[in-house]
Amino acid sequence: MTSHKAETIRINGCDTEFLRGGKGPTLLFLHGAGGINGWAPYLDALAQGYDVIAPSHPGFGRSEDPDWLDSVSDIAFFYLDLMESLELRDVHLVGNSLGGWIASEIVIRSDEKIKSLTLASAAGINVVGVPMGDIFMWSNEEAARKIFYDQEIANQRIAAGETMDEEQKDVQLKNYFTTGKLSWNPRFHNPDLSKWLHRIKVPTMIIWGENDEIFPTAYGEAYNALIPGSELRIIPECGHLPHQEKLEEFLDAVNSNTSKN
Repeated sequence: MTSHKAETIRINGCDTEFLRGGKGPTLLFLHGAGGINGWAPYLDALAQGYDVIAPSHPGFGRSEDPDWLDSVSDIAFFYLDLMESLELRDVHLVGNSLGGWIASEIVIRSDEKIKSLTLASAAGINVVGVPMGDIFMWSNEEAARKIFYDQEIANQRIAAGETMDEEQKDVQLKNYFTTGKLSWNPRFHNPDLSKWLHRIKVPTMIIWGENDEIFPTAYGEAYNALIPGSELRIIPECGHLPHQEKLEEFLDAVNSNTSKN
């Protein structure tokens, strides 16, 4: 396990928890609706080649829930301030699901500190005629079964949920409520985002699970069409979390993208 540590930084009046470990170019990983649950295997794998920074978004995990948090746009500006406060440069920005949406919103505003962008099963846009899965309507078990193609991994996730302590349950509930505040209406997208994705000029990799039941592959194809010069990789036998279900394929795509410049 790569040496890593948990730190807290205060940005715009918000105490923000983040994990950091590894050596190499800076990689900022933005999590999805489920949050960051410790130094996970995918973070450890990324840390073999990068200085990995993995925050809990405002309103998630052990980060504070600030009064100013109303939208994904707020979090995008927050991360621009965080990168400035940490004096980050040439950042490889990687986001999954909700984190991919946040990452897109960051880069359309400013790519000054961004060297590459990787979106994994990103929320943020709407594809007319292709319904997205509604996680707000699913039980924990149903969500696990739909999130993962490999049902053995789903079984492990369900079992882990049944043994959570009270603190873990509180964090899960906090993550759920903040996700709802940010993406309840309209569901998991910003109607204006697609108009501005052409502003993304950094090397962009789009990673999608072929069997994603939350955002079908048409969403990855739409992102690919909207971001000039982007590359789309669809991973077979993979659900909504490529970094957890198909780690080697995920790493290969990230490394391919970060090596482009």
